[in-house]
Amino acid sequence: MAALPLATAELCDANSHLILNGELRALHPVFQIYGRRQVFSGPIVTLKVFEDNVLVRDFLEEKGYGRVLVVDGGGSMRCAILGGNPVQQAQNNGWAGIVVNGCIRDVDEINGCDIGVRALASHPMKANKKGIGEKHVAVNIAGTRISDGEWLYADTDGILVSRSELTV
Repeated sequence: MAALPLATAELCDANSHLILNGELRALHPVFQIYGRRQVFSGPIVTLKVFEDNVLVRDFLEEKGYGRVLVVDGGGSMRCAILGGNPVQQAQNNGWAGIVVNGCIRDVDEINGCDIGVRALASHPMKANKKGIGEKHVAVNIAGTRISDGEWLYADTDGILVSRSELTV
């Protein structure tokens, strides 16, 4: 993980050649900002689920080692696939952040955690508990294909995904 937080605007300005060749991509600006850590970055772990949060919780129970969990929840606005307890656990286990293509709940609790969270919206209904989904697969979120092992950079300007760790 980078020693100092890197601003997404600076990363774009310093790496225009990577934008042109597709190695550095910006996600469409559709995410709301949650959690106390507004700036975060790290290697990506991907997960694809739909209205089910068992695998999300399973991942966040593991040590994070500064990684970012990217969850493709299919953009569902019918329930929350992430809540306060798993986010607290993620904070305690050393995850840098969580990006959810779907909804979260327990917003006040999440906003008290020292972790970065991005999601489409909040929703009071909880998710199913069937354990169905795919781990470590490429996902398409906010106009961008994201693969396990790529790097994510997030701040108040937006979210970038890069094939490799970046510097300015």
